[in-house]
Amino acid sequence: MEVRKAEIVICGAGIMGVSAAYFLAVKTGMDHVVLVDERSPLTLTSDKSTECYRNWWPGPGDAMVRLMNRSIDLMEKMAQECGNLFHLNRRGYLYLSTEKARIADLENTAREAESLGAGNLRVHDMSSDSYVGHLADGFAQKLDGADLLLGPKLIQGYFPYLSKDVVAALHVRRAGWLSAQQYGMWMLEQARAAGVVVIRGRVEGVDVRAGMVEGVTLGDGTRIKAPVFVNAAGPHLGGLGKLLDVKLPVHNERHLKSSFDDHLEVLSRDAPLVICADPQRLEWNEAEQALLVDDEQTTWLLDELPAGAHARPEGESGARSILALWDLRNDAVDVEFPVQIDPLAAELAVRGLVRILPGMQAYVRRMPRPFVDGGYYTKTLENRPLVGQAGPEGSYVIGAASGYGIMAAAGMADLLTVQITGKELPGHAAAFAPNRYSNDAYVSSLEDWGDSWQL
Repeated sequence: MEVRKAEIVICGAGIMGVSAAYFLAVKTGMDHVVLVDERSPLTLTSDKSTECYRNWWPGPGDAMVRLMNRSIDLMEKMAQECGNLFHLNRRGYLYLSTEKARIADLENTAREAESLGAGNLRVHDMSSDSYVGHLADGFAQKLDGADLLLGPKLIQGYFPYLSKDVVAALHVRRAGWLSAQQYGMWMLEQARAAGVVVIRGRVEGVDVRAGMVEGVTLGDGTRIKAPVFVNAAGPHLGGLGKLLDVKLPVHNERHLKSSFDDHLEVLSRDAPLVICADPQRLEWNEAEQALLVDDEQTTWLLDELPAGAHARPEGESGARSILALWDLRNDAVDVEFPVQIDPLAAELAVRGLVRILPGMQAYVRRMPRPFVDGGYYTKTLENRPLVGQAGPEGSYVIGAASGYGIMAAAGMADLLTVQITGKELPGHAAAFAPNRYSNDAYVSSLEDWGDSWQL
């Protein structure tokens, strides 16, 4: 049996594990960091992301906004270091409503975000229009907060591809997307250059003695002696925790994304991420209704469906692909690979987008051949991540970042590094500590948490 030595073993080479390795080795200078995964890095669910980011988060408290502001700061610094190799942009998120009654909801959401540190709200109509449009590329534009545009005429002037029925557009400014694969690979290359060793293997056991981590055992019998173990196993977070007799309060949801050729140019190539903020009933013809009502697995599609259908351009200049998503079922499921694909996923997303992008109606009639893939959102009870010690001394967890793993990875890895190196913790650290669930009052309070606005 081969015996190796390390200072830290990280299980999971997704975006969380890679980020943790990068911050520990590159930013802190720690030696002998080992990253273990049975797959190639960044290939389980990290490469299935929609690759977006935002500092737009609800309460209670400002912990999520603080985490994301920190994470975006770090991403921007890395983008500057590498000449923006991973194409970070700041186009924003554009929440859209066709209902005047929903304007107050959009404004209230923006006021809440403003109070939590996401930036100021600016309201515009035809009588007072000082709106500044976004830049398609890069992140030099430093606007934060949000702009609320009111009235179809004003909105059409800036976003002519939207429906003329859209009466309110809330443009969240410190938001956009990036190439997640290039982002992760750049961090991995820097980590390897700093001495991080990547091992292809499966962690079968974590060795603990006298309440302290001593190392791990791999599936081939290799033992790695190390005083620190990090669980960064993504959708396998809960299962890996059981090796330490640690019950992590997580579940997994299946989420899919669709991409297809927007040959009709329905969505402008320089558009932000566009999001339908209205719940809606889809329009089905009589034949479709008859088919749906006849099958208990599809009758729910005749009911009012939640807000959240969204889309963005995909690819560099000259490309025509767009991503389209609409998460309609968020049931907890068992993890299986390859991920089961819903044959209706692309069509439903397109139908949901017709409300704000009328040109999508042509794709309802004749759907381009989509490419559909996806992964799992690993979520806690209140959809906030886990970062910190969990179990015996020397055992840590980083994950449960749901659908926001790419945008949160830098901030979470930075926080984990502070904890492992024993430095002073920032004020928001306690909000993500695994031991928060030992507080009965906290767990009881989760029943009162409101709409998360999390895509």
